[in-house]
Amino acid sequence: MSNVNEKLVLDFIESWNQRDFDAIYAAMSDDIFYHNIPMEPCNGLAEVKAFFDGGGLNFEEADWIVHAIATNGDVVLTERTDKFKMAGQWIAIRVMGAFEIENGKIAKWRDYFDLAEFQGQVAAIMKANAS
Repeated sequence: MSNVNEKLVLDFIESWNQRDFDAIYAAMSDDIFYHNIPMEPCNGLAEVKAFFDGGGLNFEEADWIVHAIATNGDVVLTERTDKFKMAGQWIAIRVMGAFEIENGKIAKWRDYFDLAEFQGQVAAIMKANAS
């Protein structure tokens, strides 16, 4: 079972790299709990879609790199670098992700990262593009 869950998470990450939001949303349960830990959580697929479709993360390309992955039953942990191309420039944030799988779908997804690091990189891109 754990290999199936690990493959689900790795496929989910590859869907981000491909910007395939249909596949991203299909991997999540309807009642998903999604929490970027320094930010407010999303409860349910409709809130997750509203967050991402509403510009919660506006990017041209993604390259999520998995450095380590561990599976214990229905829980998959990932150590990643999530890279996003925004306004033609790449930013990279270090992420620790926890995915809980139920009935073949991601039911809970928590990512832990340094929000200030992310915001600083985005601000630098905006400043460079404003000049």
